Amino acid sequence: QVQVVASGGGLVQSGGSLKLSCAASGRTVTSLAMGWFRQAPGKDREFVAYISRSHNTYYADSVKGRFTISRDNAKNTVYLQMNSLKPEDTAVYYCAARPKYYDDDYDGPGAYDFWGQGTQVTVSS
Repeated sequence: QVQVVASGGGLVQSGGSLKLSCAASGRTVTSLAMGWFRQAPGKDREFVAYISRSHNTYYADSVKGRFTISRDNAKNTVYLQMNSLKPEDTAVYYCAARPKYYDDDYDGPGAYDFWGQGTQVTVSS
């Protein structure tokens, strides 16, 4: 069974940076496609970033140029580096995994098999 654990959230001022981590167990990250999603109070869960098994990356338009998703195979961990944070980035951030090789539906929460517990990111103005 695959487990993913997200960490690294916190409180940061507008314009600041945070780096989220998503540690996987039960399977190597090289055999998983990984996604980051976020959910603000009263809103639906939305796609943030994705890294495929072949290292393709995709981003939501709202974070493109500010966030970077990466993978450390030795640590079996995926990261989300978030720069130039804005108050509207405030949300619970979730990492998700799926063993699928192809990149279709990468931005749909229903396309993922395994979810972490979420980590809170709060950006103050």
